[in-house]
Amino acid sequence: MIYGAVTSAIYALLAVGFTLIFGVARVLNLAHGSFYALGAYGTYLLASVAGWPLWIAATVAVASVAVFGVAVERIIIRPLRHSQLGVLMITLAVSLIVEQALFLSFGSEYRNVPAFVETKVNLAGVDVGGQRLLAFVLAFLAIGLLYAFIQRTRLGSAILAIAQDAEAAKYMGIPSDRIFSLVMAISAALAALAGVLAGPFLSVQPSMHLLPIVKAFAIVVVGGLGSIAGSIAAAFMLGYAETVVAYLVNGSWTEIVSVLATLLMLIVRPAGIFGKRAAF
Repeated sequence: MIYGAVTSAIYALLAVGFTLIFGVARVLNLAHGSFYALGAYGTYLLASVAGWPLWIAATVAVASVAVFGVAVERIIIRPLRHSQLGVLMITLAVSLIVEQALFLSFGSEYRNVPAFVETKVNLAGVDVGGQRLLAFVLAFLAIGLLYAFIQRTRLGSAILAIAQDAEAAKYMGIPSDRIFSLVMAISAALAALAGVLAGPFLSVQPSMHLLPIVKAFAIVVVGGLGSIAGSIAAAFMLGYAETVVAYLVNGSWTEIVSVLATLLMLIVRPAGIFGKRAAF
């Protein structure tokens, strides 16, 4: 139960950012996993190599990835937004470039991101790493803050308006390009935060961007493209399904769960759990 909740929280962070950019800009960003990797590597570089305090290093890493996400949206995605295939191809190219840049800069060796909490906590007779509990708490705090931002602020209302009808929102004077950049920054920051939180107990290496994008894609397909609530529900379903398979069968079989879930959902209910491409 505990480890499934932690896994689900990390998956939810990844999937919410992925579905957010789709719900607003209607693009599938295959570079999303790169933001996750850059968050982990940025924290490692600033904390372990440069010697910065860990919390400051993590904050700067997440903020830097958010700025990088805005640059990707403005320079690379925006000119091709009219073509979904073009966006898929160019964002895939970005992810491969980031992977090679990390490989050339850090090599293929696994890196250890420092943990924010080193101690273990005993819950119901189970010793759980403090870092895992911190990841769970901060992940859902971030998602809760995002929900409050979207539902209770003027910028959030603008995001909802564009997600529901981009053309009508533009006629109402909402600057769609600025909103797209803001949403990309939020999406990239959430993915980077997932990398920062999961880095201490997961492997950090140049190809680490591949698994998150597979998980995020599976979750948004199961939950429903464009639905944040659906992504959170599907993240919990996938996280617990993988945990059960790992404990009852074998850990090497967990990667099949997301692929199988995606195939079954596309066959049974292609629109996902929430039924349609809902705007959050």
